[in-house]
Amino acid sequence: MVKSIFFTTLVEIDAQIIMSLSISLLFYIKKSKTDASGKTNIYLRITLDRHRSEFSIHRKIHIDWWNSKTQLALGNSAEAQEINRHLGVIKNKVYSIQQNFERDNESYSATDIRNVLLGKDKTKKMLLEIFQEHNDKVESLIGKDFSAGTAQRYCTCKKHVSEFIKKKYKKNDIPVQDVNHQFINGFEYYLKTTRKCAHNSAIKYVTNFKKIIRIAHANDWIDKDPFLHWKGKLKIVDREFLTQEEIQKIIDKELRIERLDQVRDIFIFCCFTGLSYADVKKLTKDDVVIGVDGKNWIKTRRTKTDTRSNIPILPIAQTIIEKYKDNELMKIKNVVLPVLSNQRMNAYIKEIADLCGITKNLTFHLARHTFATTVTLSNGVPIESVSKMLGHTNLKTTQHYAKILDMKVSKDMEILRSKFK
Repeated sequence: MVKSIFFTTLVEIDAQIIMSLSISLLFYIKKSKTDASGKTNIYLRITLDRHRSEFSIHRKIHIDWWNSKTQLALGNSAEAQEINRHLGVIKNKVYSIQQNFERDNESYSATDIRNVLLGKDKTKKMLLEIFQEHNDKVESLIGKDFSAGTAQRYCTCKKHVSEFIKKKYKKNDIPVQDVNHQFINGFEYYLKTTRKCAHNSAIKYVTNFKKIIRIAHANDWIDKDPFLHWKGKLKIVDREFLTQEEIQKIIDKELRIERLDQVRDIFIFCCFTGLSYADVKKLTKDDVVIGVDGKNWIKTRRTKTDTRSNIPILPIAQTIIEKYKDNELMKIKNVVLPVLSNQRMNAYIKEIADLCGITKNLTFHLARHTFATTVTLSNGVPIESVSKMLGHTNLKTTQHYAKILDMKVSKDMEILRSKFK
């Protein structure tokens, strides 16, 4: 029994020694900040895992009375004894605070110990709780400050962060203070490997997550922004589009199945208007108005960015509108075209591509790219006008399309050649 108690005591002492090795305390003075009476503040530096936190203990001492080796006041005066007692109390408090963190199995830093010591410790905010609070606010502002798509992206991002925490830390949540540069890089790597996200998708999710951390920093829930040295750069992706010949193939193809015929009409309509799936789905008859030139225009706001799109309706798009204007269901819903779910539209457009012998990976959004390239830019429409019709908030977004138009470059150079002749 005695042997057992002795062994247990040794283990406890050994554990305390091991714990104390991870923390270092240094009391010191700054001679450069000596006042007129020759006194200066005593400071404490807490070092934990190579991270420091320094602060004044609100005691002053004459620079000649301080022993930097022993980190104590010299002499036996009442003042020196009081200072030394105070230093001892602080040292014991620091170790006690560390033990409390260890006992509660909480993660902590040198700054956390300092804050508890100075009575500035804050209730630890949990990362996913902050994320959910943010997402709840975004959802309540759908249709005002945010689109449904934006709310969904934040919801998906939170799900990815949650799964990363479970995989990496074996926990359901972590304090937001635990998010550091290593966490951010680990999350990006997780998205690209475990979640199989493409580079740009991963960067966009990390950027969504960055907003949550910025909120925490703005509210003083964390001391510094861990994104300070993170650089997320999107790769420029060549966007696929249909050529004039491929568009004509789809238009000319005889489709006897009604669902395919309708999807073909809506796809071609978007090729000649530049509308996205979300925007053509909500397009109402009120959005078709008479423009400044006395002809029909589409004037609507983009679902994604809430920016205005003003698009003159080309003859082929007008023909498609006329085809469905007397449809009873369209009249009841007050919409222009019979748009199906995004999943079904994409499935059917791939079926149409197979029937037309088009090997490109056709998606409904490719119609918008086709409008920007084949229909407008390659036919000499200025990029500023294309940007306005697409509802882009930044001209750089539209310039991605212009970079891949070799035909447009060829035509521009042909004009230049003729001038030199």
